[in-house]
Amino acid sequence: MGYLELDLNLTDEQKAIRDLSRKFAMQTIRPAGIELDRLADPADVIAKGSALWDVMRKFRALDLHRMAIPKALGGLADENDPLSSVLMTEELSYGDVGVAAALLISNFTFTFAAMCDDEEIQGWATDYCEDTEGKVLGCWAITEPDHGSDWWFGAEPAFTNPKCAPSLRAVRKGDEYILNGQKSAWVSNGTVATHALLNVSLDPSKGMQGTGIALLPLNLSGVSRGKPLNKLGMRALNQGEIIFEDVRIPKNYMVVEDHAMATTMIEATLNYGNMGMGMVFTGLAQAAFDEAVTYAKQRVQGGAPIFEHKNIKLKLFNMFTLVESSRAYLRRIATYNAANVPMGSTLHARSIKVFSTEVALKVASEAVQIFGGNGLSKEYLIEKLFRDARAGTIADGDNEALALVGASHL
Repeated sequence: MGYLELDLNLTDEQKAIRDLSRKFAMQTIRPAGIELDRLADPADVIAKGSALWDVMRKFRALDLHRMAIPKALGGLADENDPLSSVLMTEELSYGDVGVAAALLISNFTFTFAAMCDDEEIQGWATDYCEDTEGKVLGCWAITEPDHGSDWWFGAEPAFTNPKCAPSLRAVRKGDEYILNGQKSAWVSNGTVATHALLNVSLDPSKGMQGTGIALLPLNLSGVSRGKPLNKLGMRALNQGEIIFEDVRIPKNYMVVEDHAMATTMIEATLNYGNMGMGMVFTGLAQAAFDEAVTYAKQRVQGGAPIFEHKNIKLKLFNMFTLVESSRAYLRRIATYNAANVPMGSTLHARSIKVFSTEVALKVASEAVQIFGGNGLSKEYLIEKLFRDARAGTIADGDNEALALVGASHL
């Protein structure tokens, strides 16, 4: 079925971005995502000649990578509003959530670089905008082997315990910081990123509230990478650990040294990330629903398409309602938080991440049931969509942990 756009206030520019993103998603992202998902070795996803790099180049050719960067630094942010990014992300994720996440996370580091006063760091954002080959890529290096969901609880009083301090430590020596420790294998784009937004411990005695935030290139002496993670879903999104051994960075790379400010900025960044997950998995939910409707109208059992069976109709209607609810809630909170920077509503950001990923998993699961035995076959896209949806309830914060954090804001 064709999607009926209920938002009557979309501008011509917003519709153009939506339509461009939809075309790119179906012509380029969807086939690349299927191809990359089938690669047995995740190292092949990032190998030279991989379909991933073709997508990166074509994404940049459309200038979509520049949407979040200010115009003064070569971006398009001054020409677009928050809803445009939501529309773009939904459509890209409709094509493939793993590929879409790889594209969007690449931007993350440079969005922050653009907000810095330091000319060198701002220049990285310009380099990203001017990159046409997919050679300048970012990552958000926050998760650690012993500190995953801990970051979401960082502002809670109990997490001032030194035992909760992040493993990656930064020690000030004159005009430099020396980094030691590692980020876990769940760093998205960690295997290929050229630059990182890096969360570190500056004062371990204060636990999760003694942190700082750095921006740095990853070609520095002492930086090494682990092998790509082999995982269930979102396989087109390469993830891997980053190890720091006596890595020296100039003081200006530690862009947030004040602990209280770092805690606030981490929470604001997590809000942004949670809303991004809402966009990504709303797109996946729509894709799973559309696959189910199409299949139900083609598959014949009992002498009629299964779409005519009452139980299938009820499933599809409930799935439709869930997808529409996720989209409407997502757009509302994204618009509100964009108008209330830097924090917006933490409660709503956590809520949309949990809700949208649960919706995606429910819709994808019901779609597999509609497909019956074929839903278990890798010949059909729905099998892959189900695996991708399952990853969403854990990625970027386990849903139960996020719900507990959100509940503290009630």
